[in-house]
Amino acid sequence: MRTPGSDAAADKDAEPFVEVDPTGRYGRYGDLLGAGAVKKVYRGFDQEEGIEVAWNQVRLRCFLEDPAMLDRLYAEVRLLRSLRHDNIIALYKVWTDEKAGTLNFITEICTSGNLRDYRNRHRHVSLKALKKWARQILIGLDYLHSHDPCVIHRDLNCSNIFINGNVGQLKIGDLGLATIVGKSHSAHSILGTPEFMAPELYEENYTEQVDIYSFGLCVLELVTLETPYNECDSVAKIYRKVTAGLRPATMAKVRDPDVRAFIERCLGAPRARPSAAELLKDPFFHGLDNDDNINSGAPQAYP
Repeated sequence: MRTPGSDAAADKDAEPFVEVDPTGRYGRYGDLLGAGAVKKVYRGFDQEEGIEVAWNQVRLRCFLEDPAMLDRLYAEVRLLRSLRHDNIIALYKVWTDEKAGTLNFITEICTSGNLRDYRNRHRHVSLKALKKWARQILIGLDYLHSHDPCVIHRDLNCSNIFINGNVGQLKIGDLGLATIVGKSHSAHSILGTPEFMAPELYEENYTEQVDIYSFGLCVLELVTLETPYNECDSVAKIYRKVTAGLRPATMAKVRDPDVRAFIERCLGAPRARPSAAELLKDPFFHGLDNDDNINSGAPQAYP
């Protein structure tokens, strides 16, 4: 039996929402999960389903004089709403708060954060586990690239891939730089993270194969625990090495010849690069069971 004042005491002890969405379903907590140049991501809660979510918030007044950026933000939201896949971050709701001047959208949350931070926290991981992660990224890319119309991520790197560490499930996120292309599968603008950008991106004429190049560098980072081209101290030096076809210095640290050959396939000339679907059939993944997409790896350490 509740005593008088017990409800008030319970409310006082409850973690308070900083704000709620117009329907009252989603609440935002004050703690920040991440922040980028464009948006901040807070921990949120879906009161209808009883699950934690990510509350993404963009202050629109920061971009009132940059209509191209605003268009890109709304494009991300429209894009996310059209995508449904186990290896792609799902969008649940979106709305604009005119009074606060914010664009808000609720997405699913990955309990263990991004793959870069997760890998750095867990430095002893089996090659089998790394292969499972790599395969999930490819499955997500294959979905994007075979989507009608084709979707090119253009900014794939380990900080834009998220993980539920308890089950080892990966999800590609941060599709803010993604572009939808027609039947020609070609795009023409320079966007991305310099260390992970394929050489043809700088030439402003490329296809979804730029994501395969970035994927190869993600695998390299997962194996070596170092960001590609960390030997370069400026974007200009990265540009010169990439456009000259010079590999990151960390390639020398890849001891396993099969791993090295797999990465090299991903970093080849655009027309020589396999598609995500072709890479999924690569002998590199032989020996993994179908249910190994989600389960964790064997105990032996790698690298």
